[in-house]
Amino acid sequence: MAPYESDDSSTNAGEAEDVRAGRRKAARYVVPVAVMGVAAATIGLVPALADSGDPDLPKISAQQLIEKIAKSDVQQLSGTVKISTDLGLPDLGGLESSFASGAVQGGDDGGSSADPSSKLMELAAGTHTLRVATDGPDKSKISLLDSAAEYSLIHNGTDVWGYDSESNEVYHATTSKSGTQKEQEDVPATPKELADEALKAVDDTTSVTVDGTAQVAGRDAYKLLIKPKQSGSTVGAISIAVDSKTGLPLKFTLTPASGGAAVVDAGFTKVDFSKPAASTFDFTPPKGAKVTEGDDVQAPESSQKSDEGLEEGLGQGLDGLKTIGEGWNAIAEFDTGGEGVPSGSSGNSDVDGFLNSLGDQVTGKFGSGTVFSTRLVNALITDDGKVYAGAVTKDALVKAANAAQ
Repeated sequence: MAPYESDDSSTNAGEAEDVRAGRRKAARYVVPVAVMGVAAATIGLVPALADSGDPDLPKISAQQLIEKIAKSDVQQLSGTVKISTDLGLPDLGGLESSFASGAVQGGDDGGSSADPSSKLMELAAGTHTLRVATDGPDKSKISLLDSAAEYSLIHNGTDVWGYDSESNEVYHATTSKSGTQKEQEDVPATPKELADEALKAVDDTTSVTVDGTAQVAGRDAYKLLIKPKQSGSTVGAISIAVDSKTGLPLKFTLTPASGGAAVVDAGFTKVDFSKPAASTFDFTPPKGAKVTEGDDVQAPESSQKSDEGLEEGLGQGLDGLKTIGEGWNAIAEFDTGGEGVPSGSSGNSDVDGFLNSLGDQVTGKFGSGTVFSTRLVNALITDDGKVYAGAVTKDALVKAANAAQ
């Protein structure tokens, strides 16, 4: 039976292998710093506030709206996106510079302020304005606008450029036209890709309905509402505004089960579906700019071999990554090898202060440990090095850890 046959229906879970692969990939990141990585990925789901007035549109079922998103093939657009994120994190202070310097990732080469892997972490908190443009799969530009500076990430053919106007630094990497997955994972190029990621979480533990209509950036849109059926998840609901003509997601709002402001609320304030000027994607390093060459991701075999090596190393360091529960209440469990919680060992006061501010001591049958919390993702690290993480409440993590004994 096809999924979403009614406005309050559900779909079968995605392929088990895809789920396992996604969770295996998530396990690559250091916990609890992983919560910020998850936050950044979640931000990628968003394309701000809807205009007033609800348009009168033809009736549509949840299944039909999902199919409309899937069939959407917008190749060209430009516009402005506003992103507001409230994960309940403490003031980042000097942590952003720590990410930029590689302190959190363990790097010691200083890196570049134009490297997107560090620069785009700024989206994990506060309100930001992005200017976006895309012309097919091989041309895209995202500019993060600040009051006195601008950061741009440009993909044009085989070249990927990052430019930080404040520091006058440039990051450059190359990629094959058929192998852009690495760049798209870091910064998805279109709202459709982002909506696809959100919809991967939908399974038979999910309620999916059409929740009326809205106007976003002057466009008539349907609202798709996604909610966990189970209790215990930190996710309250996800609302996606879908352009009624093109099927392109225009707005994404994630509200927490705990109530209050949205964890993520973002969307287009302006959008134009005409072809952007070719010059939009041209870039030449300014005179005097410091240029840093990034990893060459042109050879897929080389990248695959590197990934396999990383997974093998993790396999030796983690004792049997597995999943407890299902759907929105799924909890990833693995063993770090008895390392426990890193306490003041990074050598960076900003990083250590940030981690300590997130921590909450807990006890149970498993012994004792620390829960690192945001409004969306929580992680329990026991003193003997076991990790339980997911978009679930602290009580759910403690219950899972106790049951695992």
